[in-house]
Amino acid sequence: MSQIVRCALIQTAQTAEAENLSPESIKEEMIMRHLQHIEAAAAQGAQVLCMQELFYGPYFCPSQDIRWYALTEEVPDGPTIHLMQEYAKKYQMVLVVPVYEREMAGVYYNTAAVIDADGRYLGKYRKTHIPQVQGFWEKFFFRPGNLGYPVFQTAYGKIGVYICYDRHFPEGARALGLNGAEIVFNPSATVAGLSEYLWTLEQPAHAAANGYFVGAINRIGTEAPWNIGEFYGQSYFANPRGQIIAKASRDQEEVLVSDLDLEQIAEVRDLWQFYRDRRPDMYGDLCRP
Repeated sequence: MSQIVRCALIQTAQTAEAENLSPESIKEEMIMRHLQHIEAAAAQGAQVLCMQELFYGPYFCPSQDIRWYALTEEVPDGPTIHLMQEYAKKYQMVLVVPVYEREMAGVYYNTAAVIDADGRYLGKYRKTHIPQVQGFWEKFFFRPGNLGYPVFQTAYGKIGVYICYDRHFPEGARALGLNGAEIVFNPSATVAGLSEYLWTLEQPAHAAANGYFVGAINRIGTEAPWNIGEFYGQSYFANPRGQIIAKASRDQEEVLVSDLDLEQIAEVRDLWQFYRDRRPDMYGDLCRP
């Protein structure tokens, strides 16, 4: 018997002139646009939905400008999570909500909250791996995550989250599988260039190596004043065989909806016995600094 879960990804552009507008006004506009997309996904019967990394603002990490700290808010007690709880309950939809979290003044995380279909806050994941290279000065803005790799039992399945740069590290992807994830979402902000070919290589490989579904989300367009490159969209779903089963465009704002049959997880794992045959007793060297 199939166990179908209809899932959705939102990819959008941040077109406002970030140089000339306040972080608060950009945040307000982006939230309003995403609410429209959530409504559109609900109209298509979506049961689980994930948004892009830092969904309510630009990707501000090409700068080292403290004015973007104004986008931080508490999780789960900030206004954005409270609003999304209302929408989750209204549409009986699980929401994965990537925000800029403030734990306390001066301590900020790149975080995704998970809200169940009845509006209950289930928990959060904090981005573990933080890059610090030209155009991606993330260590200026984010403390590395410290909550491990939680998996959340939702009304429609077990969900894990991995954020953007995390996708280059197979260890956390495996940890999510071991913790029971059936669907792993990776909200991202990544531009064309050296790593674009990895976009459709690494995450389908995680899906195949761990026998779960992956939902990969990227934004679109270019963002002034930084203009570090083109956010190339192409959000997609990959199945437990590592096959991409639905893919969004490169340059259009859209909601990608796909039916995921969770019964495929057992089918694939019964064939490819990676969890049976793994040898954790032989992997001690992987834990050396």
